[in-house]
Amino acid sequence: MGPRIVNTCVMTNIENSMRTSLFQFGQRIPGHDIPVLNERAVRASAGILFGLAMVAFMNAWLLGNFQPTRVFVIAFLADFTLRLFVNPRFAPSLIIGARVVRGQQPEWVGAPQKRFAWAIGFVLALTMLYLVVIRQVIGPVNLLVCAACLTLLFFESAFGICLGCKLYQLFGNTPAQLCPGGVCETPAQRGPGLSAAQAIIVAVFALGVWAAAHWVYAPAESPAVAAPGPAVLDPAEAARCQVPEFAKAMGHEEKWKLHNNCK
Repeated sequence: MGPRIVNTCVMTNIENSMRTSLFQFGQRIPGHDIPVLNERAVRASAGILFGLAMVAFMNAWLLGNFQPTRVFVIAFLADFTLRLFVNPRFAPSLIIGARVVRGQQPEWVGAPQKRFAWAIGFVLALTMLYLVVIRQVIGPVNLLVCAACLTLLFFESAFGICLGCKLYQLFGNTPAQLCPGGVCETPAQRGPGLSAAQAIIVAVFALGVWAAAHWVYAPAESPAVAAPGPAVLDPAEAARCQVPEFAKAMGHEEKWKLHNNCK
């Protein structure tokens, strides 16, 4: 039997196991004693949510427009409700993520620790629903909750590090199994350390960035002092620097001028 036929049979068995129950968390894959999830799809969905969350956060932070944040909170909560209480297969972000990485070899990781991590996200989403959507509170608490969500999503999507899973390892009743990168193995498999050459490269790069920043932020040479007289304001420049009403309403008039290089 050729390898293509074997792979087809394995995938057929996996698909059949996925269809066994509507309400279940994780997939039962032959060769694994615990329910598992495809880490590649999970990371892809985290990246999708992180991108959308950043768009909403920037709208609130820079423009004072909290409507995208409210829409995202509702969508985020619905997505995590389906993950936790129905089946991760029906969560929209995971559906899209799995579709994007469908050509990649699945990386099966333990579902129990993911459920614990996603429960943290669900609680954060409920908190944001109450504060931002229902009460429409604007303040530092929202910023802290948003920062926590963004941090969790960023570490998951960028580094493949599930911070909630690490909390599961600390407080869970059973040890986590099948963690991404084999970090749950005993003893854990460690990658190569930082060599002297790599340390020098990082240090030189950091110095180069510092020098570039020093050059960029250096004050420009003062122009020649013109003869005293009334300042003439270009009408086009005056029109460009007219502060819009939304910035005035937010009390961000000076910040708007700063961002648009207006005095």
